Amino acid sequence: MTAPSSLHEIEAQDEPAEGGWRPFLRRHQRYLSAIGTLAMIALFGVAIFHLTAEVKYEDVVAALAGTSWTTVATAVLFTGLSFLALTFYDVGALDYIKRKLPYADVALTAACAYAVGNTAGFGPLSGGAIRYRSYSRLGLEPDDIGRVIAFVTLAFGLGLAAVACLSLLAVAEYVAPLTGIDPFWLRAIAVLVLAAMLAVMIAARSGHEVSIGRFTLRLPDTRTLSRQFLVTALDLAASATVLYVLLPAGTIGWPAFLAIYTVAVGLGVLSHVPAGLGVFETVIVATLGRAADVDAVLGALVLYRVIYHVLPLLIAIVVIVGMEVRQFAGHPAASSLRRAGGRMTPLLLATLALVLALMLVLSGVTPTPDENLAFLANHVSLPIVEGAHFLASLLGLALVIVARGLALRLDGAWWASVVIALAALLLSLVKAMALVEAGMLAFFLVGLLASRRLFVRPASLFGQALTPPWLMALGVICFGALVVLLFVYRDVEYSHELWWQFEFSAEAPRGLRALFGVTIGATAVAIWSLMRPATTAVAPASEEDMERAIAIVAAQDMSDANLVRMGDKSIMFAADGRAFIMYGRRARSWIALFDPVGPVDAWPDLIWQFIETARSNGCRAVFYQVSPRGLAYYADAGLRAFRLGELADVDLERFELKGGKWANLRQQVSRGLRDGLEFSVVEPADVPAILPELAAISGAWLAHHSAREKGFSLGAFDPDYIVTQPVAILRCDGRIVAFANVLVTGTKEEGSIDLMRFSPEAPRGAMDFLFAQLMEYLKAQGYRRFNLGMAPLSGMSSRRLAPVWDRAGRTFYEHGERYYNFKGLRAFKSKFHPHWQPRYLVASGGLNPILALMDATFLIGGGLKGVIRK
Repeated sequence: MTAPSSLHEIEAQDEPAEGGWRPFLRRHQRYLSAIGTLAMIALFGVAIFHLTAEVKYEDVVAALAGTSWTTVATAVLFTGLSFLALTFYDVGALDYIKRKLPYADVALTAACAYAVGNTAGFGPLSGGAIRYRSYSRLGLEPDDIGRVIAFVTLAFGLGLAAVACLSLLAVAEYVAPLTGIDPFWLRAIAVLVLAAMLAVMIAARSGHEVSIGRFTLRLPDTRTLSRQFLVTALDLAASATVLYVLLPAGTIGWPAFLAIYTVAVGLGVLSHVPAGLGVFETVIVATLGRAADVDAVLGALVLYRVIYHVLPLLIAIVVIVGMEVRQFAGHPAASSLRRAGGRMTPLLLATLALVLALMLVLSGVTPTPDENLAFLANHVSLPIVEGAHFLASLLGLALVIVARGLALRLDGAWWASVVIALAALLLSLVKAMALVEAGMLAFFLVGLLASRRLFVRPASLFGQALTPPWLMALGVICFGALVVLLFVYRDVEYSHELWWQFEFSAEAPRGLRALFGVTIGATAVAIWSLMRPATTAVAPASEEDMERAIAIVAAQDMSDANLVRMGDKSIMFAADGRAFIMYGRRARSWIALFDPVGPVDAWPDLIWQFIETARSNGCRAVFYQVSPRGLAYYADAGLRAFRLGELADVDLERFELKGGKWANLRQQVSRGLRDGLEFSVVEPADVPAILPELAAISGAWLAHHSAREKGFSLGAFDPDYIVTQPVAILRCDGRIVAFANVLVTGTKEEGSIDLMRFSPEAPRGAMDFLFAQLMEYLKAQGYRRFNLGMAPLSGMSSRRLAPVWDRAGRTFYEHGERYYNFKGLRAFKSKFHPHWQPRYLVASGGLNPILALMDATFLIGGGLKGVIRK
């Protein structure tokens, strides 16, 4: 039972495309967003290049070298305090939604989420993905995880806005030149924002809803908001101090610097640039450049990025990889940490791969220290140094490409990463004796080797098309390298002769050639990824495939898996043949119906096989009506779950028409007996004899309801389908007046029905009578559960901070009766006092869930006309 929609045959043609600029924007939103982000980076790159016009690269290096170890240790200490404060965002979120998890698990998840988010800062490796993978393994449902992510985002956003506005009151004069707004108006804006936030807090002091025009905000109570504001203030104070102690002494007072830092972070967040790269630096340099030497400020910013962004990532990898070592993994206290950490390791290593990629590319456009260059001149020939320099930069580009495969846990990406890291390690020594660079690559190699067991997904690495966020990462690296190259060699006058100058002292030509190679390589990868394969029609299941699938269905517990007998879906089998996925295609969606059918231990590889095959055909992978049991596997594959409704499940072992709660149903059964209804179950071998009567009833039912046959997630009246399973019938005066085909499997774990048809002459309450009698019949046959099917949009969360998907679904459930009898369907199933279980749509984020649900609706209903005509 599902929401209205369906199809007999999977259509090969898509619906006509809607014209106009709005559909164009919707279709290309992610690409346009990536282009906008790159334009923003270019703008701030040009700004910082001009702000540092008088700065020399050697002065920045000298400022870095002049930083004392005591200062570095102090910065590390405050980094730890900042991350400790960050863990309490998640603690507060879980407390607010009334879910309890061990602090160690929460702290590990939060620290890893922020380590990845602060460093990479873009979609596929965001903190939300970390939380989703970790918390789903720790038992949280998708809507709970969505509320945690929403709470954390809102808490940080409100706290940052409050601290930034309070800061503007103190340092408007510093920020005014950067924004072009008079200090008076900056303070006025800050006061207005603070007043608005205070008014909202007062209005929501008891957790009530606050309406602003057509919008309704559900805010936490004042106590929770105040606590989270304190967490934000502590976090910002600690992280600001990290950079403050790295600046030259006496540059600026700490309160004033906190204000500037907060504004810089806020502008970085608003820009949507990954990690605020370039935006944050521009604000700091623009505001502090007149109070201190710019070279010292730049040196502090570089060190700040390493300490506050890269170091926590390395520590997180050490902790989680350490838990992979068997002697620690066996300790009871480490079991839940290891369960959560194992799902975060690929994302952490993928983030580190991006950091190393940036390091290798930037290393290619910066000069080698003179003493290292002299050593190489005495021991290595020039062609080898030149070749190592150029190849190391290209390996940096290759690391960006394999980073996506690492995030997806591809075995090919693991092998490629090992080879690339090992080659880059050797080349870093040959090209520049870069010991720090080699050490980072060695650390990466150790992390890869220690977590080998996590990368088991077989997939073609070259068949992976980079998505817009990953293409944006390529663009960020290339443009960053260009800015650094121009900054380092701003005193070198360009000439065509630079391209073919090969000398140990010719550092600028080497950097120019390296950047050219990286740019050409990145362009080729982008073109390859953008030339996505055309979608292909999926092949229908053959008779042999149907026989194999039906044999698997008979040996497992899910009765709805019998829908494979309709023959309107394609079938994909696991490599070992023990499980299968039934699916259909609509537009660019490959839609799998239910979880995989077969043993649970065969699910992970089969889910990944389906996702990869869909992607290789240029389509999105979608799983429709899946159970909570498989959510962790979908999360591991980088997909997200969105609630569709609830499935009603009756415990037949406790089902009996006795007691007060069954009074209404007993009356319906008694009425049916008085009306002369007779119930029986016809076995498959005897069904052909009654097919003409069943066909007449089905036709009359469709005509009476002005409906057409559905498909995909619903059965249709097809004689070849009806005769494959038992049929429950009701007779009145010797004539069949209602029937339902019964779905069963050999395990007798569950029974269900698909088609329910009755003639207009059937007595009122006939279907209640049929259901009750069928349940008693199946109970007598030894079946343990009865699946009443799904109530669409039922159970959507109405709690504070519920995801937008849930709020929209709840609104449609409450007010969409003119389109579909949502409440009536749930009320009918509730007569049987079932246990309600959530069912989900699983897809990647962004607009994909909405597009996938539309495609599923059209697939079930037979296209747009089928949906409109019911």
